[in-house]
Amino acid sequence: MSVSEVLNLRVNEIFYSLQGETSRVGLPTVFIRLTGCPLRCGYCDTAYAFTGGENISLTTILSQVASYGAHYVTVTGGEPLAQKECPSLLTALCDANYSVSLETSGALDISKVDHRVSKVMDIKTPGSGEVDKNNWSNLDHLTQQDELKFVLCDKVDYQWASEVINARHLDQLCSILFSPVHGKLVPKDLANWILRDKLPVRMQIQLHKLLWDDGPGR
Repeated sequence: MSVSEVLNLRVNEIFYSLQGETSRVGLPTVFIRLTGCPLRCGYCDTAYAFTGGENISLTTILSQVASYGAHYVTVTGGEPLAQKECPSLLTALCDANYSVSLETSGALDISKVDHRVSKVMDIKTPGSGEVDKNNWSNLDHLTQQDELKFVLCDKVDYQWASEVINARHLDQLCSILFSPVHGKLVPKDLANWILRDKLPVRMQIQLHKLLWDDGPGR
């Protein structure tokens, strides 16, 4: 029996949709949502992934992903890195010639993530309620193919994020994404602040929430 047949991950769902965020926005993508997360951000829209799901072998996961015939795969959660087998899944996907991205909270160590994976890493703001969970040493493991994401609740979050970017010279590491919390921060206000301050960031609005209202992923 091969390693991929005995290696299991707790999977909440696997589905096919358009990528709603990041520089890959709009691209047809297979999403693998792993179960579990040690954080409890106040604006979380995937709390259903904290528990549940089923244990699935790596072989079965790869087979399900292949059935969609897509080139892009995103591993998300919850917090996918909360499962110790996640790096093995990411490497297996890369070995299968997918273009792989990882959506991670920034609270857990990313140093073991395959270098071929595009990491989309959050920096938690005060408004998230989890600002103390930021693992700043993760910044040492980012490259130009990665992206940093700030999810902003209000103007206080915006000002805090701006200061962090300037103090840590984050724009020299990789692309930076600013996202308004759906229903809390008016997107037009965020756009105006970015233009006023000439911040080196990309503003994004979650495409999937504009297209569908029956769930966060599709």
